[in-house]
Amino acid sequence: MGIINLNSKDIGIDLGTANILVTIKGKGIVLNEPSVVSIDQKTGKIIATGQEAKEMLGRTPEKIKAIRPLKDGVIADFVATQLLLKNIITKITRKYKIGRPRVVVGVPSGITEVERRAVEEAVMQTGSKEVYIIEEPMAAAIGAGLDVSEPSGNIIVDIGGGTTEVAVISLGGIVVSNSIRIAGDELNEDIINYIKRELNLVIGETTAENIKIELGCAMPLMTLKTMEVSGRDVTTGLPKTLIVNSNQIQEALQNSIYEITEIVKLTLEKTPPELSSDIMEKGIYLAGGGALIKNLDKLLSQRTGMPVYIAETPLDCVVKGAGKALEDLQKLKNIKK
Repeated sequence: MGIINLNSKDIGIDLGTANILVTIKGKGIVLNEPSVVSIDQKTGKIIATGQEAKEMLGRTPEKIKAIRPLKDGVIADFVATQLLLKNIITKITRKYKIGRPRVVVGVPSGITEVERRAVEEAVMQTGSKEVYIIEEPMAAAIGAGLDVSEPSGNIIVDIGGGTTEVAVISLGGIVVSNSIRIAGDELNEDIINYIKRELNLVIGETTAENIKIELGCAMPLMTLKTMEVSGRDVTTGLPKTLIVNSNQIQEALQNSIYEITEIVKLTLEKTPPELSSDIMEKGIYLAGGGALIKNLDKLLSQRTGMPVYIAETPLDCVVKGAGKALEDLQKLKNIKK
């Protein structure tokens, strides 16, 4: 690999409820895995992380526990989060022959001081040289290519797995922000509940996620889309397959989608008038997996009367922003060491 230049020791991490992404300066995204860890209950050792562990969810024997240590954008299981972070950073530093990296971690803006310290501690335990914490909406805005250091207003809506975060950013800081615990996971729940209630079929989380990706929409699609869904019949308890269409899924998601549009409107109402005019001109930017819900941009535009744009790679915005933030720590007020 030759001599490693010192800058390559910078790592950006998006510590998401659904996925953990890692970027290395000069290499781009080197890891994108589900935030799942499976642990041997007896020894407390990690058996698997990421995709391998996700496949064990709901399928493990008693002595193995597959868990998602982050829930609703916050740390639900501290020990498992530490193990997961340690495992991932160690794996990456070995693979790419990195010494003691500087690490920027994107965390939800609603995180408490205790949780923030918990994240820092977990990262420091991996032998990292320095840890910086950046709030996810700020990282998402940087990753979406918005110039956050300018004195004009930008608004970003980051719909992740556990939380939807809306932030108005100006001069390298967050001016107004709101966060609700309605995001990708909640939308999956909506689909599970709807299909059980309306179609008498019990489906799992993975199936719901697939339905959301295929058929999820905020307004009816021009052409009705359908897919085959397998699950367990509520009455007989036997396996059964049904056809589900995009209009049904739009109905399933409508309450949560309404809540998301309301939080955006609420944030806009709280925005100082000087910044409102900038935002009116530039529009609203959507990031995170939820940005991929079909017609969500159209619905938001209708509800706010403003242009709405989807970031180029919405799923990568936070990690890309965390990586870029390392290059310019000075400009950002919101980075905490």
